[in-house]
Amino acid sequence: MIQIVKKGEISKKQKILIHLSALFLALLTASLFILLMDHNPLKVYFSMIQGAFGTTYRLSETIIKTIPLVITSLGIALAFRMKFWNIGAEGQIIMGAFGASWFALSFPHLPSWLLLPLMALGGFVGGGLWALIPAFFRARFRTNETIFTLMLNYIALKWITYLQNGPWKDPGALGFPKIPNFDEHAVLPRLFGIHIGWLIALVLVILSALFINKTKKGYEIQVIGESENTARYAGINVPGTILTTIFLSGALCGLTGMIEASAINKTLSVEITGGVGYTAIITAWLANLKEPLIVIVSFLFAAMIQGSSYIQMAFQIPQSAAEILQGLILFFILGSEFFIRYRIHFRRNPAKGGS
Repeated sequence: MIQIVKKGEISKKQKILIHLSALFLALLTASLFILLMDHNPLKVYFSMIQGAFGTTYRLSETIIKTIPLVITSLGIALAFRMKFWNIGAEGQIIMGAFGASWFALSFPHLPSWLLLPLMALGGFVGGGLWALIPAFFRARFRTNETIFTLMLNYIALKWITYLQNGPWKDPGALGFPKIPNFDEHAVLPRLFGIHIGWLIALVLVILSALFINKTKKGYEIQVIGESENTARYAGINVPGTILTTIFLSGALCGLTGMIEASAINKTLSVEITGGVGYTAIITAWLANLKEPLIVIVSFLFAAMIQGSSYIQMAFQIPQSAAEILQGLILFFILGSEFFIRYRIHFRRNPAKGGS
C-alpha cells in the first residue's frame, strides 16, 4: 500500500540537494528532447548561457526581464503570505499601466520630475484598487479569490482593447488599433545603461522585507496566514488587514505596469504584461515567498527566458521547442517541491482473515 506522508521541517542542505537533483533530471530529460532535434545538448546549453550573459547587451536584456518579475513576485508573495491566492497580477499590471498612461497622455508637457511620480502614483493606485475589488468580497462575503482575481484579468484586458480601438486610438496610426506613444517626459531615465526600474525593484525588495519582518502589520499578515481564528482571538482586525494587504499587493503589480509602459513599451497596449503576472506566481512560490530569494529566482528565470530566445536564432529552433525546454525545467523544479514537503511511504497490506 502506498501512502503520501507529510514531512516535518527539513534542513536547507536537504532542500538544496533536492532542487539540484531536480535540475539535473530536468537537463537530462531536456537533453533527450534536444537529441531528437539533431542538436548537441551541451552546445545548446552553453548557447543558452551565452544568450543570457555572453555580452553586455544580453546581460542587460536579462536584467530588464528580471525587473517586472521581481516587483510582481513581491506583490504576489505579500498576498500569498496571508493565504490570499492572488491570481490577478496580470489584470493589476494592466490597470496599473492604465493609471500611469492616463497621466502620461493627459499631461504630456509636464516636466519629468513631476510627471513620472504622478505616473507611479497612477500605477500604484490603479493596481491597488483593482486588487481591492476581490479583497472586499473575500473579506465581506468569503468569496473565492482565486476565481475572482482570475476573471478580473480578462475584464482588464478587454478594457485596454476597447481603449485601443475607441477613445484612445491614435489618429495618426493609419487605422491601426494603437494608443499614442508617450512623450519623452513620460519615459523612465536610464542608469548604467538600463532603465532605473532595476533600482526601484531593489528598493522595493528592501522595503518589503522590512515591512513583513519588522512591522506590526507584517506580523499581523503572517498571523492571519496561519489562522484567521487565531488572528481574531488576538484582536487583529482581519477584514481591515486583508483589504490593506491586498491593496498593497495589487499596487506593487500596478507599479510593474507603470514601469513596463514607461520604460519598455513607451505606450499602453494589450501586450503590456507579456505573461509576467502568471510567471511571477511561479517565481514567488519557488522563492518560498522570501524577498531576497525572489531576486535570485527571478534573475535565473529571466536568464532562462533570454537564453531560450537566443537559441531560437542560433540553432533555428522553433519557439514552441524552446518553450518545451523551459517547461521541462520548470516541471522538474516545481515537482521537487513535492519531495520537500512529502514522502512516499510503502507498507504492506494488513493480513486478511485470521482468528
